Amino acid sequence: MELWDLYDIDRRKTGETHVRGVQLPPERYHMVAHVVIFNPRGQMLIQQRQPFKAGWPDMWDLTVGGSAISGDNSRTAAQREVREEIGLDLDLTGETPKVTIPFDVGFDDIYIVVREVDLTSLTLQESEVQAVRWAEEAEIQRMIREGTFLPYHPAFISLLFALRNQRGTLTRLEDE
Repeated sequence: MELWDLYDIDRRKTGETHVRGVQLPPERYHMVAHVVIFNPRGQMLIQQRQPFKAGWPDMWDLTVGGSAISGDNSRTAAQREVREEIGLDLDLTGETPKVTIPFDVGFDDIYIVVREVDLTSLTLQESEVQAVRWAEEAEIQRMIREGTFLPYHPAFISLLFALRNQRGTLTRLEDE
């Protein structure tokens, strides 16, 4: 049984916990964390979900992501998801989410990091991930159109690629 901490609309912990899979009470929210890893050549590390996953089977997705469990903060949830799903110990000390997206029942913090990762050294979580690989933005956009990548808005994918080298306050995105 997985427990989540609950938050109010202003993202303050309420002191309540919730069992995953049960409908959230009204005006209560949970936290999700994604980590998007790029290599120095500007390619995104993507993962293919297992065919037996209840949500989005066989689809390609961002590097990793999942719900924070009780006691996690955003960063510890992000680090745990990377370790669990692809077997990579990624230190996010000093990193903050580049984007936070509120959704109907929660908040999704998205960390973006640039690292060289040897794909052959990764240990994929058998219950979640069947494959990983590097992909260019144009390829991911094509996969979205073809229905083989989760149906993110194309502008969201472009934003992730644009933010990969940004540090500090974002005042202007430059063409690369």
